[in-house]
Amino acid sequence: MTNTAQSIDLESLEEIAREIRLDILDMTTKAGSGHPSSSWSSTDIVVALFFGGILKYNPVDPWWPERDRFIMSKGHAAPLLYAALARAEYFDRDEIWRLRQAGSPVQGHPIQRMMPGIEATTGSLGQGLSAGIGHILGGRLNNLDYRVYVLLGDGECEAGQIWEAAMAAAHFKCDNLTAILDYNKYQETGPISREMALEPLVEKWNSFGWNVVEADGHNIADLIEKMNSIKNVNRKPSILIAHTIKGKGVSFVEADFKFHGRALTPEQAEKAREELLCS
Repeated sequence: MTNTAQSIDLESLEEIAREIRLDILDMTTKAGSGHPSSSWSSTDIVVALFFGGILKYNPVDPWWPERDRFIMSKGHAAPLLYAALARAEYFDRDEIWRLRQAGSPVQGHPIQRMMPGIEATTGSLGQGLSAGIGHILGGRLNNLDYRVYVLLGDGECEAGQIWEAAMAAAHFKCDNLTAILDYNKYQETGPISREMALEPLVEKWNSFGWNVVEADGHNIADLIEKMNSIKNVNRKPSILIAHTIKGKGVSFVEADFKFHGRALTPEQAEKAREELLCS
């Protein structure tokens, strides 16, 4: 039996995003480590993909050959991926509370085959787009017409392998490949503009032969509309540049990029919970 994800009304999608942000908060606080702010900035993107009718998948048969592939290249946002996969019923939700425990399959970065739904082992930044191209070319060899979505971090785009992959994807006319950039403008050590400026970003991707679309990364309706429009592009890969806020949903995390790789204390988590529940 195969399954195509069905779209859900916008209000329900926004509630799913809130619940997933709460799961990320609880997972990382319980573990005492992790990347909450990087997970929160991407939450609406992943909700649009998995629950907005974009991604074709079947949790009953996770390795269904015709499924679409989602690769979280910014692997430090693993708590978001685990929360979304659990919500999509790939595995029992109780598993996510084992985040970063010794011997747990729910590790700090996704590990392929340790949990259903994880398409690539990521964490060493810059490799996910190359893996996505591999899925595209493998699909051609096997006459499979699935789509591949790769979520990139903006700090990750400082890695040279990203641009090698960008060149290859255009060369091989990977029109069923969509990169999504979580453009929250910060990395672990500070503003992207200070550490290694990416602008002019649209022009750079265009010059590599990509179709470029921009979206509000926290407007689920806008994300779904742009993702659907990309499906009509022929003979070139696409990138959706999603403008986001690091730590979206919790004001004091949004204001401090140092939460990139730092879990909240229990006291901070209570304040964060209040904000997320009231948003």
